[in-house]
Amino acid sequence: MSFGRITRHLLQHHWRARQVFPQSVLDRIEQAIKQSEATHSGQIRFVVEGALDGGPLFRNQHARERAIEVFSHLRIWDTAHNNGVLIYLLLADRDVEMIADRGIDAKVGAAGWETICRAMEAEFSSGHFERGVIDGIAAVSSELAKYFPPGGPHLNELPDKPVVM
Repeated sequence: MSFGRITRHLLQHHWRARQVFPQSVLDRIEQAIKQSEATHSGQIRFVVEGALDGGPLFRNQHARERAIEVFSHLRIWDTAHNNGVLIYLLLADRDVEMIADRGIDAKVGAAGWETICRAMEAEFSSGHFERGVIDGIAAVSSELAKYFPPGGPHLNELPDKPVVM
């Protein structure tokens, strides 16, 4: 556990997520998810967490572990075709993690998700948070469309609204 990481999380905390992702940006991200889900039968959730609190921070919990908790808590695994994908951003660490249900993860694999995450992080390091998220949604949608094309009436199994923690 590094002192720098603790300091960054304590100083940035939750206000930073609302500063970087004001409601107007969240609305555009929600619209991007809605539009993307018309091109496939998968489900996408976007979650941004400003910083970790207390226990997780002092246990040195990493973004991947936290993303798995969020994936489970939001029940993203509970889709008919096992094709839900979480795009999780831990803002204090500027770390993006993708957690995908087994149906799509078996097809895309860790390397595929990692490529999308690194592209998003590159946008974030340039200060382009909205563009990074929307490009990430497009990249995830492209993968979902390859393996889970739209079929029949579109069932929106998970909310499209981004979550700010």
